[in-house]
Amino acid sequence: MKKRQNKSKKDKGFSLLLSIIVVFCILGGVVFSVARKISAEMSASAIQNLSESLDLIECTIEAVLNKEAEFQKLMAKEIAMWENPEEYIRTFEKNQTMVKISLIRAGESAGISNSNELFSEEGLDFSAGGTVDGLAVSQSYTNYMGTWAYTMRCPVEKEGEVIGQFYIEYVYDSLDRALPNGFYNNKAMLYIMDAESERMVLKPKGMGERSAGHLNLEDFFRANDITDEVLREKVIASVRNGKNIMFNHDIRGKDALIYMWSVNEGTLYLIGYVPIEAIQQEGNSVNQNIFIVVTVMLVAFFLCCVLYYFNQRQQNRIRKEREQERELHNRQLAEALHAAQIASKSKTTFLSNMSHDIRTPMNAVIGFTTLLARDAENPDKVREYTKKIMASGQHLLSLINDILDVSKIESGKVVLSVEPFTLNDLVSSVDAIIRPMAAAREQKFHVEVTGIKHEYLLGDETRINQILINLLSNSVKYTQERGNIWFRMIGMKQRSPQFEHIRIEVQDDGYGMTPEYLKIIFDAFTRAENSTTNKVQGTGLGMAITKNIVELMGGTIDVSSEVNKGTLFRVELELRIPEGQTNKRFWTENGISRILAVDNDEVICENIHMLMVDTGVKADTVSSAEQAMEILKENGTEEEACQLLLIDWNVVDAEGIQKVKALREMVPDTMPVLLLADCDAGIDETILTANTKILTKPFFVSAFQEKILEIRAGQNKGNAKDASVIDSLEGLHFLAAEDNEINAEILREILSIEGAECEIVENGQLAVERFTRAAEKEFDAILMDVQMPVMNGYAATRAIRALDRKDASQIPIIAMTANAFAEDEKEALDAGMNVHLAKPIDVELLKKVINQYVSGKE
Repeated sequence: MKKRQNKSKKDKGFSLLLSIIVVFCILGGVVFSVARKISAEMSASAIQNLSESLDLIECTIEAVLNKEAEFQKLMAKEIAMWENPEEYIRTFEKNQTMVKISLIRAGESAGISNSNELFSEEGLDFSAGGTVDGLAVSQSYTNYMGTWAYTMRCPVEKEGEVIGQFYIEYVYDSLDRALPNGFYNNKAMLYIMDAESERMVLKPKGMGERSAGHLNLEDFFRANDITDEVLREKVIASVRNGKNIMFNHDIRGKDALIYMWSVNEGTLYLIGYVPIEAIQQEGNSVNQNIFIVVTVMLVAFFLCCVLYYFNQRQQNRIRKEREQERELHNRQLAEALHAAQIASKSKTTFLSNMSHDIRTPMNAVIGFTTLLARDAENPDKVREYTKKIMASGQHLLSLINDILDVSKIESGKVVLSVEPFTLNDLVSSVDAIIRPMAAAREQKFHVEVTGIKHEYLLGDETRINQILINLLSNSVKYTQERGNIWFRMIGMKQRSPQFEHIRIEVQDDGYGMTPEYLKIIFDAFTRAENSTTNKVQGTGLGMAITKNIVELMGGTIDVSSEVNKGTLFRVELELRIPEGQTNKRFWTENGISRILAVDNDEVICENIHMLMVDTGVKADTVSSAEQAMEILKENGTEEEACQLLLIDWNVVDAEGIQKVKALREMVPDTMPVLLLADCDAGIDETILTANTKILTKPFFVSAFQEKILEIRAGQNKGNAKDASVIDSLEGLHFLAAEDNEINAEILREILSIEGAECEIVENGQLAVERFTRAAEKEFDAILMDVQMPVMNGYAATRAIRALDRKDASQIPIIAMTANAFAEDEKEALDAGMNVHLAKPIDVELLKKVINQYVSGKE
């Protein structure tokens, strides 16, 4: 019985043990099965992650390549806009990405690079047909620095025509900065391979231990013991077809996953491997404690790496900043030295030139003064010598004015005086100065104004006038006799409705300039010198002054020229449009609501429409006298009939004067008829009646209004006489403060010739005392010098204005001084003076100013 019980207990124990073993086996099997499933899923997930990582690296590299191609296209467009693309190429310095940029013009086999070396396409292989964003990419190669590189080629197009090929050499090392700093805990191996040559061109940071540049695909096979010919052929075929491939392989006794990933449609390949254990280890979470320990260690390691990375980056940043500051400081010192050397050389040359230019008119002044003393009894000789002395003095004064202008510009003391002005006055004043100069050399002076919407503008008219006179007078000087000068004002597309965008063009068919001189034309103290132009005198400052004034106004200026073919200057300005500039009351008061313009030039007709659109006057235009007659016949009795005829003289030349007379007879005698003509148009005076006048081109509304007022007023023959009476200084009595005896004598004689009396004192103190003793209205005005002993002109003016007498605040005080800067004029006005005149005194300007400010003469 006991044996049976013991045997039964043993059987039950065995069964329980067996059951426990079976349960543990089943549990083990389940755990093992789940573990395998999890491991397989984690492996698949790891492979998927690897694929995504490779896709990310692929996208990163392609994005870098596309950005490089996009930037190269933008540079190509900018090169196309340069007159001298080679100069643009030389301005670029190599950087970490672009080590060389080059240009080969169309039709040429070689070009220039930014290192001033001769560049050709020899050595670059574009035969593989690889492209990035449409740009051809060469095969990879080792450049002169021993670094793997590639070149992109971009066509340079100008006006739809390819004018050259633009090359940029990029180094593969620049891609390294855009790639991740390793993956799979730096256990993965990664190379970048050029698909065509099968050479390894880059090993990104943290990706394996072997160096790129000493490996090719065959070396990769041999190093990783890939000897299976079928597998090798499959890999090579995938590379040549631009396809991705992954396969397992034993590398040095470890199972690994080898990958070859296509980039940029197969021109590049990402090649490497990841050990399987590294893939499995990333998803292994069997032991929680180990996982926690590993996690803590990884976190600590990661934090240490991050801290080390940020510390190293901070140190590198500080070091780079110090190096950049040092380089910048050295470059600034070198540039400053170079600029100082150039300035010293330029000013030395300038002084040498000026020594001749100043002595020339001074020699004439002294020489003719000597002759004047000898021939004082000969009136004809005296007049001749005096005229030549005056011309030499004016030339000397223009030299001094240029030097003063450039001095003000360099010291930053130029101040713009923004005031309302009209383009009509501007063009008229320029025409009045330049046309006689051109006529003296038998040159044709053409004035064209097109596309201008507003003729009333805000700006510094004097400075704009100075710009135009500088450019046009140079064109006259440097153009041969019987040449042509063109002055154009063109309305451009407005960038803002508050500003008129104007392009000014000054063109001639004269001697032109060399490319070398064009580079320095806007530098101070420079001027063109050749056998044709070396007799033209000047300071060499005009263009520098012009450029500075244009830039001060916020505009731009550029020049193009060709020797013996002429020169073209372009100035672009934006001038503010004043509010409420249109005077519609003028047209209503003069009974004009509709005009008829006869002109066969569409551009002039468009200008008339454009300028008259804001006046409220309807402007009809026809191209011939016959059409005008038809309109006059149809509308002659209607209320909407025109009240003024505007006829272009070119139409008269084409159709005959009889047409004009016929048109004149068809309208009432009181209707104004204006002939729009060039200044030098030969118009038959017989057709000019009381209400038929000439309106000089170009057409402006303000000039149009003045001519209408002239017709309405009916000029009388006594105007000239009245004007001469108004301009006279006869009977006026002046008090003058002048410490220089010669200047005082000149002033007394000038006023004596004009019939005026002048009492002169030596300084400002005496002027104050004399005015204090003077009876009320004894003096009509005070002419005040500024720099004088005892008391200067400013202090004297303040003292006179402070006197307790009625006329002290009313008497005009006119500053007459050699201080010609804008701040001098402001100081004079602040001191209480009425107006500022710069010496030497212009007699006509002095008479005009005196008549304006003397009571009862305005």
